[in-house]
Amino acid sequence: MKHKELKTTPEVSKRMKALSHKKSKVESVLAKALWHKGYHYRLNYKKLPGTPDIALTKYKIAIFVDGEFWHGKDFEKTKEKLKNNKDYWIEKIEENIQRDIKNDNLLRQIDWIPIHFWSDDVKSYLAYCINEIEEIIQEVCTTSNDL
Repeated sequence: MKHKELKTTPEVSKRMKALSHKKSKVESVLAKALWHKGYHYRLNYKKLPGTPDIALTKYKIAIFVDGEFWHGKDFEKTKEKLKNNKDYWIEKIEENIQRDIKNDNLLRQIDWIPIHFWSDDVKSYLAYCINEIEEIIQEVCTTSNDL
């Protein structure tokens, strides 16, 4: 049996758009951990390319917590496992990957540092993720002191 090409209805598009900028539990955990360390941030900062989940404006660091499926973790392996509407999902996820690259480049052009964490890594290795962010903050502070 041949699969129909799924067309996204306006209702589905509206729902997906609303979901894409809502704070997930994983983003909340990371944001709260940063807050407890004394860092101030903006959530879903629309003034920046890609609307970072967390923006540390003082340090010009844009943090994204990416879902493994939607942002194509191990995509070469994953796409082989897709069963339903495979062509649609491959195109959708490849577009997401390209958009992430484009937004990272745009952020770098305006002197922001993009950081991406997989949501499962934030869940399992929160302290490591915080440490990574703090190392970049230290580099930013050292670099700005050298000027």
